[in-house]
Amino acid sequence: MKLKIPRAMSTQHPDNVKQPFFVNNSVISGDDEIKEAFYAFSHLKINEQLWDCEGKEVDNYVVEKLLTRYEDYFLKNKLGEDIFITLRSPNPRVEKNQGKILLETLESIPRNFDVAEKFYGTGIAPIFEVAIPMTSSSEEIFRVKDYYNKQTIGKENNVIDDISIKNWVGEFKPKDINVIPLIEDKTSMLRADKIIEEYIEKAKIQEHQRVWLARSDPALNYGNLSAILINKISLQKIHHLEEKSSVDLYPIIGCGSAPFRGNFRPTKMDNILKSYPSVQTFTMQSAFKYDYSEEQVRESVNLLENTKVKNPMQIDENLGLKVIEKVSSKYQEQIYHIAPLVNKISNYIPQRRKRKLHIGLLGYSRKSGTIKLPRAIKFCASLYSLGLPPEILGLSSLNDKDFDFIDESTASFNEDTMDALKFLNIDNLDLFPLKLQDEVKETLKRFDGYEINKKHKKITDIIANNFKKNNLLSVSEDIERAASIRNFLG
Repeated sequence: MKLKIPRAMSTQHPDNVKQPFFVNNSVISGDDEIKEAFYAFSHLKINEQLWDCEGKEVDNYVVEKLLTRYEDYFLKNKLGEDIFITLRSPNPRVEKNQGKILLETLESIPRNFDVAEKFYGTGIAPIFEVAIPMTSSSEEIFRVKDYYNKQTIGKENNVIDDISIKNWVGEFKPKDINVIPLIEDKTSMLRADKIIEEYIEKAKIQEHQRVWLARSDPALNYGNLSAILINKISLQKIHHLEEKSSVDLYPIIGCGSAPFRGNFRPTKMDNILKSYPSVQTFTMQSAFKYDYSEEQVRESVNLLENTKVKNPMQIDENLGLKVIEKVSSKYQEQIYHIAPLVNKISNYIPQRRKRKLHIGLLGYSRKSGTIKLPRAIKFCASLYSLGLPPEILGLSSLNDKDFDFIDESTASFNEDTMDALKFLNIDNLDLFPLKLQDEVKETLKRFDGYEINKKHKKITDIIANNFKKNNLLSVSEDIERAASIRNFLG
């Protein structure tokens, strides 16, 4: 039986304004996430739920709780066959102090198998895939698979006293797992094909391999346009690898609702499918699920499931790399000067989930030299709340030929940028350095015809004025009001 690869993955990324009906307070945590997984499966018709063991407190008994609480549903919709839970675990190379969580995550897979076997009686593995973030080499993927095979499963034949572990506690299944690399930095994304090629050879992968490309953190680290082009080049290379290998490759892309993080919303499905036609699975973050009606979300999922995957958009890699370098250099220069203001307002961005601190590359600890930034969602929310859409940062470095190349190589960059410029408040530019003000105004000349959202501008006027006066009592409330107009937090 050919494995079903979902086209939509529900994630726990907290970019939502509205909270789902099953949450009792402003922060989703613990038992709420069990309900959330069931809601995604049963109501929104999303066939895959990411279970994030990396950045937050997580319930390790998700399978048992789902099967016992919602027995009728899961008898009809088999977990591991019709619908799926995919684990996301820490990367020990980067998150050394959380490295053992990876081992705990792998150890939970056979235990969850036992629960499902008792429930179904058919030997279905409810969980058989683990995503590893910040992957930069094939070795990082292979080590996870090798550990599972040799330690998690392999120990069943070890003898304790006078009995094998298998005879003592039972056989360990499934006998193998799939490991999904989540590739997030520019250098690794641009050689994703090499990483995957090395891995499928070493692991002797014969049928298929999923590969997850980040969208938010590359935008945070290198600028929005750079993130778009990095993904397009990477997807093109992955497609070429699939053509020359005998392995089916299934790309995942981690888009959010803000234009800076992908502009992946129920109202923009046509654009996202045109922009990334070769992507198999798109992540549906919290704003996608909760800031629109159930009907809109279901229609979007249905459209996605019924749209065939196609070849990627063609892109001139050499020209793309030149534009990436120009944009990322200017973007990082601008970010250096606005980081203190972003960090100050980010303290007032509402929290949506209980999360631990990610550590590692800039996209997690947000440190590069003397620069420190919040996570991508809070970064976006901070700048939108001040009326400076982050999408336009870095673009002042480009010339007419560069913009011609962008028009040829992207399906919706101009439209997505126009979407973001609805939330511009040019009166608030005086909060930022004079050079940045001039660069933003020069960039705006390339995007004629955008319409300012007056309600959003009015609220960002209030936020900016209160910041100038150090009157911060109502800032969080005003940030939420502005986010409600956008239909995403950040």
